Amino acid sequence: MIDCAVYVDGHRLPGRYTHTEAVAEVHRRGTGFVWLGLHHPDERQMASVAHTFGLHELMVEDAVHAHQRPKLERYDNVLFLVLRTVSYIEHESVATTKDIVETGEIMLFTGPDFIVSVRHGDHSELSQVRKRLERDPDRLARGPAAVLHAIADHVVDSYLAVTTAVQPDVDDIEELVFTPDTRIAVDQIYMLKREIVQLRRAVVPLAEPLQQLIRAPGNPIPKDVRRYFRDVADHHTTVSDRIAAFDETLGTLLDAAIAKVTVQQNTDMRKISAWVAIAAVPTMIAGIYGMNFDRMPELHWEYGYYVVLAAIVTITVGLFVTFRRNNWL
Repeated sequence: MIDCAVYVDGHRLPGRYTHTEAVAEVHRRGTGFVWLGLHHPDERQMASVAHTFGLHELMVEDAVHAHQRPKLERYDNVLFLVLRTVSYIEHESVATTKDIVETGEIMLFTGPDFIVSVRHGDHSELSQVRKRLERDPDRLARGPAAVLHAIADHVVDSYLAVTTAVQPDVDDIEELVFTPDTRIAVDQIYMLKREIVQLRRAVVPLAEPLQQLIRAPGNPIPKDVRRYFRDVADHHTTVSDRIAAFDETLGTLLDAAIAKVTVQQNTDMRKISAWVAIAAVPTMIAGIYGMNFDRMPELHWEYGYYVVLAAIVTITVGLFVTFRRNNWL
């Protein structure tokens, strides 16, 4: 358990609470709500939390085992929202790294008088979100829905930050591909494209849950909070568009890199073929005059050897000049 607090009229009550004590305090007062934060809980801890807050067993199973797609489910009066978190891994060069994106999960259980946040991953801390909300009592007074929005907004803002950080990596790969006389490893493009696919799987499916939070009939989210979710949805659309652009760009770069490799291979084959043709001339002539027949033209001529050498040099030089003019060498 990372933190457990009781909030009444937007203010945090002093003291430390267990989740059972916090719920009892809210029920005794008849107002306020509980915000419980958990990090990598085990089955025993989640079973205790589920018993206290009345969570469905299917939600508890998802919270323990994680690895869920972004989704929104409703069990009676409890909303269960799964968010995938992403973090950018700093590196010196995209050509030398193997990972640029790390993912995690945040699962939120939201009821009329509580919100439980379960985190999986070391980069998805919510302490700053809690502190920011505690400095804004008017916003916190709106209840668990305000916390739900703040966390969703925090996660989507991190998406924006990650896509902004990824942009230079895509630009670096693009520069490498289109710089003349440079060799690009196709594996580098595949690596970056794999990371973009991982980013897309974490981000894009969240669009439907956000729309459900805004427009679903019988939505328990207050109307004034739903307006804020529209802003989150707009930011999410921006991120999705960026990821789609990255994916399209990398697909084009992959085709260009393969074409560049093919052209380089053709150039290498032309050079090899040209040298083979040049080497074939002395090989052929030497092969003919090495057959040891007695009756061959100019075989016993005094200057025959020098004539053959001159012919070999003349033909090979002529081939070399011809190939060089045609950019084969």
